[in-house]
Parts: sequence; structure tokens; C-alpha cells
Amino acid sequence: MIDDLDRIMAVMQDAFDPHWGEAWNRRQVESSLVSPTTHYRLLDATGETPAEGVDAAAFAMVRAAPGEEELLLIAVHPDLRGRGLAGRLIERLSEDARARGAERLFLEMRENNPAETVYRRYGFEPIGRRPKYYTDGNGDKIDAITFAKSL
Repeated sequence: MIDDLDRIMAVMQDAFDPHWGEAWNRRQVESSLVSPTTHYRLLDATGETPAEGVDAAAFAMVRAAPGEEELLLIAVHPDLRGRGLAGRLIERLSEDARARGAERLFLEMRENNPAETVYRRYGFEPIGRRPKYYTDGNGDKIDAITFAKSL
């Protein structure tokens, strides 16, 4: 798990814009990974599970609850975006969640998140909104939108 933690953190460091404060720190990720309800996937640059010692190009983490799973984090290294890795992660997470008995996958994101296009392409639809939930690096308030997809 430590090797995977290092690979997750390497992608996270490059993938999240500090302006939004969305990246988790190492302690937060490690705490989540030891929880029996947290599951994750890593992909290499070819879209496959990376071999031991091979850098990850993308990762995603979910938290399972009865009947559903929450997509906590998904990230693709900026140099490797546009290759379908996020979609591949969503497909695999959906398969994994179904196998664990989940009927839906949901996530929450800030309103202006460019990943919305990918989420919609893979079946996520908006189901709720929290007005002025997030604060950006300039102190501006932004709505949170909850998306879900049936599995």
C-alpha cells in the first residue's frame, strides 16, 4: 500500500490546481486507504493497472456505503489528459461498485469544474446543489453540484 500511496500522491501533486485547494495531503489519503470502505484504482499511461514500481498516470478513490459508492477523488496527470484515462477509471470503478452491490455511484464537485464533461459522458447527472459551498483561492464562493449515475 505504501508504494500505491506514493503513486497516488505523485499524480495528485501534479493534477490538482492549488488555486482550488482540492488536493488531499498524504495523511488524508493514507487515513482513507486504511478504511475497509475505501477502494481505489491506479492506471498507467496505457490505461492498465501499473506493474509494481511503475508510475501511475491516474487514480481514483471511492468510499462504499450500503447501496452506493461515493467518488472521492479522481485525477489524471496533466501530461496524459485526453487519452481516455478518466473514462477508463469511471468504467472500472462502476464495475467494481456493482460487484460490491452498489446501485449508484455519486460525486460532488464545484460548479465550474472542467471534469463535468467527462462525468456527463459516462452517465452522471446532476441531482443536487449546495449554494456557495466552496471557496476558491480568491475568496469567491462557488456552488457544489452533486452528480449520480445508476449502476
